[in-house]
Parts: sequence; C-alpha cells; structure tokens
Amino acid sequence: MRVSWQSLYDEIYACEKCELCKQIHNKVPGQGDIHAKLMFIGEGPGADEDMQGLAFVGAAGQLLTKMIAAMGYDREQVYICNIVKCRPPHNRTPEPLEAQMCLPYLRQQVALVRPRVIVLLGATAARTLLREDFRITREHGIWVEKKGVWFMPTYHPAALLRDESKKREAWRDLQKVMEKMKELGEKASDGGHEGV
Repeated sequence: MRVSWQSLYDEIYACEKCELCKQIHNKVPGQGDIHAKLMFIGEGPGADEDMQGLAFVGAAGQLLTKMIAAMGYDREQVYICNIVKCRPPHNRTPEPLEAQMCLPYLRQQVALVRPRVIVLLGATAARTLLREDFRITREHGIWVEKKGVWFMPTYHPAALLRDESKKREAWRDLQKVMEKMKELGEKASDGGHEGV
C-alpha cells in the first residue's frame, strides 16, 4: 500500500533516528507540485530553511528559483526537497549514516510524486542516490536512468554562488533536462530561454 503525504509528513516530523533532529528549529520535508514531472533534490537544509521549514529559500534557493524560471517553470510546478530533512550543524555535509536514515522518506517522496526527471543538486545528492564515489566535477551533465526515472547530476546552487565560472556548465546540464522533458512530452509552458 502506498503511503499518503500526510502519514509521510507525520513520520518525518516525529523522526528521531539520528542526532540531527536535536539541534534544529524545523524539519524541512520539501515542497512544490506533488504531481510534478520534474524534481530537484539537494543536500540538506541551511539556516534559512531551518528557520522557515521550507527547502531552498536562502541565497542558494533564490538562485535555484532563477534556474527553474530559466528552464520555463515556476517553483510551484516542480517538487524540491533534500537528502536530509534536518539541518546539519554549521551547514556541514550530511554524514553517510544520516543520509541513509533519511533515505526511506526520500524514496517515499519520489514514489508519491512519480517524477520523470530528477535533477541532483551537488555531490551529496549524487553520491547518495547514484554512487558513493561519484565525482560531480567530472560526471555532472551525464544522464543516469534508474527504474524509468532519468537522473541529471549538476552543481548545487551554493557551489555556483561560490564559483560563478561553473554557471555555464550548470546551464548546459539544465538545457539537457529541458530537452529530455520535451522528449518525454513534458515540456514547460514557455520552454525557457535565458541562461542562469
């Protein structure tokens, strides 16, 4: 039996499987169109996300919103979440065990949303969902297909804020996503023209 959104959120809010939940303000399950054909998965909540209980609302989130708009979508038309649902202290990278503890929730989200394409934002998302030794600098922009879902690993928006020279490569990755969505018959309303 497929879990409901309400029971999934109840589970996430009650979760105490790892230490991350002990020093947070809010759990950050994710948000967006629960029937979206395009999903974005990041690493974990930062300070702004922890305060608001929403994924990608800080500086990196604002850049992600622009990236999504450049692809021809509104944030409300996609689903956005993270590998871990609690903010790691000092915004550190989630540890593999923390990611594993949260993975069942993410799998349930993917099963409920049923996206055609998932954009993996950064190395943590790619290592958790594709391969432990995944190298984002070498392997971004390369499609991986698993169980009928297409995964596109690309740079995390926070990395693009730190190193603007990567924006062009990230935009090329997102153009591949736009092409794939069109190929799958899931094209965005205006097709998006602007770069990141």
